[in-house]
Amino acid sequence: MSTNIRQLGRERRHMHTRKKVSGTALRPRLSVFRSAKHVYVQLVDDEQGQTLAASSTKSKDLAERLAEAKTPVEKSHIVGKALAELALSREISACVFDRSGYKYWGRVKAVADGAREGGLNF
Repeated sequence: MSTNIRQLGRERRHMHTRKKVSGTALRPRLSVFRSAKHVYVQLVDDEQGQTLAASSTKSKDLAERLAEAKTPVEKSHIVGKALAELALSREISACVFDRSGYKYWGRVKAVADGAREGGLNF
């Protein structure tokens, strides 16, 4: 049975931060998940257990904007900005950032920068 040491380490770091980071209806948690090809972000109200808004590089409504981007980092920036626009349309202006155990670098940082540029405060 093989286990991925990196994956286990990331999950351990994520659980460590999830003890302290929690989202509410007024200030939801912006959760980031990145796979090898895509980035998924969502705003989560942990008290109700609901996803308030979500966006990803697989979103059909972002397909045209993502086609213009050349690198995965640029695509992640677009996804973060799109999530911020969706959140503002649902009257959510502030959130807490959950990087899910990933380093705050590259695609994760691009999502955060895009969300800030789009108008979210965290």
